[in-house]
Amino acid sequence: MSQPERLTHEAHTKPVVYETLTSKSLFFSLRDVQSRMHILRPDELQLEYTKIMMGFLLHNPSPCSMAMVGLGGGSLAKFCHRHLPQCDITVVEINPHVIALRDTFAVPSDDHRFTVRQADAAEFFRNTDETFDVILADGFDIDGLPPALGSSQFYDDCYRALNPNGMLVANLHGCNPLFDVVVDRLQGSFHGALLVVDDPSATNRVAFSVKGDSRALTSLAGVRCPHGFDESAWADLLPSMARVFLASRALARGGAALSHSESGR
Repeated sequence: MSQPERLTHEAHTKPVVYETLTSKSLFFSLRDVQSRMHILRPDELQLEYTKIMMGFLLHNPSPCSMAMVGLGGGSLAKFCHRHLPQCDITVVEINPHVIALRDTFAVPSDDHRFTVRQADAAEFFRNTDETFDVILADGFDIDGLPPALGSSQFYDDCYRALNPNGMLVANLHGCNPLFDVVVDRLQGSFHGALLVVDDPSATNRVAFSVKGDSRALTSLAGVRCPHGFDESAWADLLPSMARVFLASRALARGGAALSHSESGR
């Protein structure tokens, strides 16, 4: 596998696709896999953090509208497109080289309920009049989380773009030296506690925030298959959903609560 090519300082990084007999993976750097797809099961979630991000189903099992920050190899986009047929999905991806690989990773074509837009997500949420039930933020480049996607302005704009009781789910990296600062900004924008669930297989830490009563994070529904959801797909999600549910219970007991003072203020 060759080193991903950074065309110029200003240009977008051109990712590399690494193929085996059974999988395709997308890389921006040799250290971190951005996305992985099983060739025979292209809609399946392969990475644990993506399964944890689906924990929003314990809060809202049947969202009608969703925005995603970052396309990557389309893992979350494909999974939600297949298993949430009632949901309109908008994917915001800044990198044209990533979008050019959508056929390589079997990302669905745009249609009446699925759209991939080439745009800066920070600008998109700052300017959009659209609102969503769920926002999944998983936008990384070769340097990690872009500053604009970890800013108070961005989280304020996401808050505004959510419908009442809507949920933001943000993939973060615990090894980011600014992790505590980003957590503090999330708390400030969402006016309350934050539920953070660790991926035990990597450094990913998934943050859940709700627009509205923050106590929703401590009262997530039990781990039950949503009505009409594919049972085999739910069975694959089950351990990850249990992880989110147990984190919610711990937060209710005060054991995992994050306050402004704890996160660096």
